[in-house]
Amino acid sequence: MKLHCAGITDVGVARDHNEDDFYLSDGSEPLCIVADGMGGHQSGEVASAMAIRAIVDYYRETIPDDPADLDKQQVNGEIVDLNHRRLIEALKTANRAVFEAAETEQAFDGMGTTIVSGYFTDQGVYMAHIGDSRAYLLRDGNIEQLTPDHSLANEYVRMGILAKEDVEFFPYKNVITRACGLAGEVEVDARFLQYKPGDRFLFCSDGLTDMVADDHIVQIIESADDLESACEELVDQANANGGNDNITIVLAEVEGS
Repeated sequence: MKLHCAGITDVGVARDHNEDDFYLSDGSEPLCIVADGMGGHQSGEVASAMAIRAIVDYYRETIPDDPADLDKQQVNGEIVDLNHRRLIEALKTANRAVFEAAETEQAFDGMGTTIVSGYFTDQGVYMAHIGDSRAYLLRDGNIEQLTPDHSLANEYVRMGILAKEDVEFFPYKNVITRACGLAGEVEVDARFLQYKPGDRFLFCSDGLTDMVADDHIVQIIESADDLESACEELVDQANANGGNDNITIVLAEVEGS
């Protein structure tokens, strides 16, 4: 498996500082992460950077001597996917780091961040998230959202209170129901997906998805010369449409062996 990644973050048009952050695989661990911080100036950006650092450090500190040790194993009589468990624990570690910092430093009181992450292996990609930053699969000209938003709007849709097509006009659509660092413990959603060569994965903050429709995202990525220019063109389009929030984008393409 060969993985090519590109990423970008932009303050947007309406905000005066950037609380987003991201991480790209540098070869030592095939990780992609996007974090959208909250808590105001000098807090949100601290939370997003701290969460990402905690995840990356956790992965670097838990590299097994034999990668086969992370294959599915029997633990206490149950078959456990240790890669799946490792990613969840990495995000829980990030949650504790941000929460403890917010508890001990008055300036960071109430800070938190969303997280969406992907860990790529030869078998497929493990994804985990907290909040409403998203992961998408782009395959054969189609786009599929892989991570359900932890948001009030999505909860209302799930319960049948709000129609999906009305979410755009829901006044509380950006209210999230789960975030990294707001409590000592947090539930992490995770899943595994087998990929095909040529698959592209988009990880992004809502500064992109609130501003650019899914079908337009596909058009931009499909027509771009490379992942780097696709990231830049997506940011330009989000800003052209209003740029109401910080915009962070990571694109990863599986090139096959």
